[in-house]
Amino acid sequence: MLQLFQNRRFHFLYFFIFSFILINFITRASLLIVDVGSVDLNIFTLLKMFGVGLLYDTIAASYYFIPLTLYLLFVPTSVYNTKFHKRVLYTTAVIIFFALIFNSISEYFFWEEFGKRFNFIAVDYLVYTHEVIKNIQESYPLPQILTAILLTSLSLVYLFRAKLHIEEDRSSLKSRVPTAALLLLLPVLFFNLFDKQPLANVSHNIYNNELAKNGTYSLFSAFRHNELDYDEFYKTLDTKTVFQNLKKLEGFDANSSKVFTSHNPQKKMNVILVLVESLSAEYMGVYGSKKNLTPHLDALTKESLFFSNLYATGTRTVRGMEAVTLSIPPTPGRSIVKRPKNDNLDSIGEVLQAKGYENKFIYAGHGYFDNMNDFFSKNGFQVIDKLDFSDEEVTFSNAWGVCDEDLLNKTLHEADASFAKKQPFFSFVMTTSNHRPYTYPEGKIDIPSHTGRDGGVKYTDYALHSFLEKAKTKPWFNNTVFVILADHNGGSAGKKSLPLYRYKIPLIIYSPAFIKPQNLTKLASQIDAMPTLFHLLGFDYKAKFYGNNILATDFHERAFIGNYQKLGYVENGYLYYLTPDKKSHKMKIENLKLKSVEYKKETITEEEEAKIITYYQSASYIYKNSQ
Repeated sequence: MLQLFQNRRFHFLYFFIFSFILINFITRASLLIVDVGSVDLNIFTLLKMFGVGLLYDTIAASYYFIPLTLYLLFVPTSVYNTKFHKRVLYTTAVIIFFALIFNSISEYFFWEEFGKRFNFIAVDYLVYTHEVIKNIQESYPLPQILTAILLTSLSLVYLFRAKLHIEEDRSSLKSRVPTAALLLLLPVLFFNLFDKQPLANVSHNIYNNELAKNGTYSLFSAFRHNELDYDEFYKTLDTKTVFQNLKKLEGFDANSSKVFTSHNPQKKMNVILVLVESLSAEYMGVYGSKKNLTPHLDALTKESLFFSNLYATGTRTVRGMEAVTLSIPPTPGRSIVKRPKNDNLDSIGEVLQAKGYENKFIYAGHGYFDNMNDFFSKNGFQVIDKLDFSDEEVTFSNAWGVCDEDLLNKTLHEADASFAKKQPFFSFVMTTSNHRPYTYPEGKIDIPSHTGRDGGVKYTDYALHSFLEKAKTKPWFNNTVFVILADHNGGSAGKKSLPLYRYKIPLIIYSPAFIKPQNLTKLASQIDAMPTLFHLLGFDYKAKFYGNNILATDFHERAFIGNYQKLGYVENGYLYYLTPDKKSHKMKIENLKLKSVEYKKETITEEEEAKIITYYQSASYIYKNSQ
């Protein structure tokens, strides 16, 4: 067996397999140091983490070097031994080192942002290269980083030139086949034995589990598993039983819609809904933050109907859009917004159109990103994105679009246009300034642009205040309801896989001539926002909405949270969740704070399990069968 690895030509490959594993070990150790305060430092847990990590690094290396293995197998000896080919191999060595180091640094920045190895977010980012590359250019000193990586790669090749074994080789193709066959058999074997890195679950601490993974492996695994079929991966009940349960819980099933009756006289008031990028509760003073980042929004909550115990359904913008427009729990895998067939579910656009509203989706960036234009145009909205802004309307922009002030000024302009047509309007506005690279016009707030999240939050707060002050001068102001709601939390990292505190977001409904200020502390979900607003507007309608009117005396307090794979349900002080190994879980919520939460595992009952399965299985079924 050892003789198979003696072929001199493949020593070049072995050197880089070792280098791959070593660089990934250094990356893992570095990420551990970055978040050492959050990692479980138990010696046995760490040994498991590094041991499993070594396994996945080896597996990833077997995939990574398939092209090089094939090349070394087939390049003829007559070519291999030329001076030109030696230069090719040295150049290849530089390229490989560059790729490995670049990947390691990319992982660091991704970890810094999300607290996770490469995942489906990274896959999405590879699709939208224009925005992502611009964002990277604006966030980091890219030329300096790339130059440093190149110089390091050249230095490593020079230092280890003897170890590369770029030397004369007289082996025949026949003698190389057994070695190459074994090297190519390994990834095939690994592909069938290991999937989704299940061995990485070395601890109850999510940081340890993420560190046990290999970033490159995680990226390709996410690409391969970007869709998750509920029936295949999650615990199920008989479909008939599911919809019988849903009828009792929510008043609708697969064949009938829920009847929403307001008992209020219908009001044709205009609505401007601003979905704010990453406005976590933890940034706001009204929730306990001491940073004074949201002075205007904090003051606005005292003049509004403020829902202070509401939770986002997910950790991406498209999840927030999905929750608000479709009023549906988060289905596994990609958001419905990003799926190709997303126009056959009941949506708020249809309800509003039936009431005579002109609906507009107004976005600061290019709406093709995350499939937004396609989704909103198919669900009852006229789309207005960056391409619809004139040069005079743009005073500042970055990778993600125009600044929030420009966006909200455009919103005022569009509202004026709708008002001139004497038609009630609904504007769904999506901000972007509170997103890396956190750049915005200088001189607006006391935090310099491009210095981090705090500045992004405070600038958005400033822009919203400026917008409302301008709106007060408009003839349509007194007949308009303003809804301010976060799309998702400001970060998904945490020791727990579903850190509840991370999902808490504000919902503010402001209309001084119409709505009496009140702070409601009922536990509620993002999917309840629009049914609550429709109740205030006196709308009677039918729809398969899972959300309900929070103001109702019989409102059932609960929330839905998810993270692409785990599907969570919060009720009565417990977090229940389903995982794609057909298992269900129950955790008692203990010591929930602004920036932390503790869970205690308990045994889930059959009735509790049936409820959470009913919600998620039915939502997936309705989507699948609406196509």
